[in-house]
Amino acid sequence: MIKVLYQILFFTAVINSLLFSQQALQQQYEYAEKLYSKGNYFDAVTELKRLVFFDSARQYYYKAYMLMGSSYKNGTLLNDAVSCFSTAERFSRSDDEKYKASVELVRVNILRRSTEQALKIINRLESSGLFKDRQDSLNYWKGWAYIFAGSFDKASDEFHKIPGQFELDSLCRATDNAQYSERLAKILSVFLPGAGQFYTGNYINGIISLAWNIFSGYLTINSFAEDRVFDGIVTANLLWLRFYIGGIQNSEEFAHNNNITIINRTLLYLQNEFTGLKP
Repeated sequence: MIKVLYQILFFTAVINSLLFSQQALQQQYEYAEKLYSKGNYFDAVTELKRLVFFDSARQYYYKAYMLMGSSYKNGTLLNDAVSCFSTAERFSRSDDEKYKASVELVRVNILRRSTEQALKIINRLESSGLFKDRQDSLNYWKGWAYIFAGSFDKASDEFHKIPGQFELDSLCRATDNAQYSERLAKILSVFLPGAGQFYTGNYINGIISLAWNIFSGYLTINSFAEDRVFDGIVTANLLWLRFYIGGIQNSEEFAHNNNITIINRTLLYLQNEFTGLKP
């Protein structure tokens, strides 16, 4: 009888201990959530690490690492966020949890401009066959990955697949159409000095480039015509070629800088004006 009583007391103590431990872990998580909601991200990380340390059964690992990843992300520590979301993905207990963790990984990699890694994760989710009902979401984040990579034509193609994403589709298409071809700017300058600058809207530079090429070309031809061969060679190498090659390089640079301005304008709009879901 006494032995049975001891056994009952023992099991009661174990159950109470487990219940207390579970309750303590839940309180710890709720406290970390409260810190996170107030913007105290690094304090939240500290509490979540403490929670993980005491969670021997790993019951809160998924939730803890997801919140930890979001805390690091909001604190702009993106590499740490990637590590946490990867851990959360590993400890997910359902397809839904796995998907959420994977998407967060995609979003952080987009912000890191790790386009290849973001697309690799999306392709893995697509090839698994488990998330066919979420293809619009995958296309959406694929489009954002291309935006941050500067491939607005590909981004537009992805948004075009999604019903109701006309704003992003048209914005990306307009951005792509507005950009200049650096190759075309160079080719134009090769055949007609100054034409590449005209193409990129730098008319004054185009006129100056054309004028200097005409002037230096005149000096070179005139030198050869007057049998001043040495002067002609020096003028051709030091003056004419300098303005000719310089004009080609400038036209490419103008096109590149104009494209950066166009892309930055689009990114600023997305950051400040776009109200949809962002990475």
